[in-house]
Amino acid sequence: MTSIDPSLYLKSQQKQGAGTSPLGKDDFLKILMAQIQNQNPLNPMEDKEFISQMTEFSSLEQMTNMSQSFQRFMDTQSLPPLIQYSGLIGKEVSYPVSDQETGFLDHMEKDIVQSVSRKDRETYLELKSGQKVSVGEITQVSDRSDYPDF
Repeated sequence: MTSIDPSLYLKSQQKQGAGTSPLGKDDFLKILMAQIQNQNPLNPMEDKEFISQMTEFSSLEQMTNMSQSFQRFMDTQSLPPLIQYSGLIGKEVSYPVSDQETGFLDHMEKDIVQSVSRKDRETYLELKSGQKVSVGEITQVSDRSDYPDF
């Protein structure tokens, strides 16, 4: 009878912390190989069990690859806010102005975007008048060429 590889003993395995991921495909393969190597020769693993475990491994590998591909896709799609809103420079934007006393909407203003800045995880548009407006307050964006007198 063959002996068990000491690296497969539980006490020799590295302990996982609370923030680590669950078993990966390498761990799954190690367990499967240990199971195959140490099975009873008089009562071997049935084909159905082996095929089922290989199918699970294949599914695990496909999900891992898909997750990695999706993460790479998300990384390419999420532009930093400064770059994302830099296309507004030179455009005319409309934004609400609230009454200082009541806090209710007083009127709408229009101004030309001069630059984009970021402070405290918020992105602001710096306007020609010197006003700073959060991008979340913008209600309309227009091409400046539509307003030649501005």
